[in-house]
Amino acid sequence: MALLKPDEYLSSVLKIDPQALVARGFVALLLDVDNTLVPRGTAAIPSEVRTWVARCTSCGLRLCLLSNNWHKVVFHYAEELKLPLVYKAMKPLPFAFLRALGKIGQKPRHAVVVGDQLMTDVLGAHLCGGMHAILVQPQSHIDLKHTLLLRKIERAFMGDLQPRE
Repeated sequence: MALLKPDEYLSSVLKIDPQALVARGFVALLLDVDNTLVPRGTAAIPSEVRTWVARCTSCGLRLCLLSNNWHKVVFHYAEELKLPLVYKAMKPLPFAFLRALGKIGQKPRHAVVVGDQLMTDVLGAHLCGGMHAILVQPQSHIDLKHTLLLRKIERAFMGDLQPRE
C-alpha cells in the first residue's frame, strides 16, 4: 500500500543531509520526537542531534516538532531546540500536520515528515497532501505497549526493506 511506503528509509535522522533536502526544493521538516530524535524515556537531547538541528536551520530549513506525546518532556525538547511544537498530535490524522506547517508558514508540497513509525508518521505525511516521508529506525527498543504492537504490523508491510546507512 503506497500510503504506508516511506519515500526514504534511513538508520537515523543524522543520515539526513539538510543541504540535499534544500537542493531538492524542500523548505520544511516536521520532526517526530520519541524514538526519532531521542530514545524513548530519555530526558536529554543527544549533542549530535542538537548539532544536526542547527545544521538544518542554518541551511534555511524551517523545523517544527510534531509529537503524539503531551508530557512535560516534549515541551522541554522544544524549548531546548528553540523549535515550535505541536503536541498531542493524534497522528496520523492530518490536522496536526497542517497545524505544524502553519506554525512555520509552509505548504505540504515543500515539507518532509521524519519519524520512526509507518502507522503515524509515514501514513500521516501521505494523507496530508502527499508530503515526503522519511522513516528512520527507532532509536530505542523501549516503547509503549501499543507502539510495540504496531511495530509488529509495520514489519509485515515493510517486508525485507532495510534502512540506508
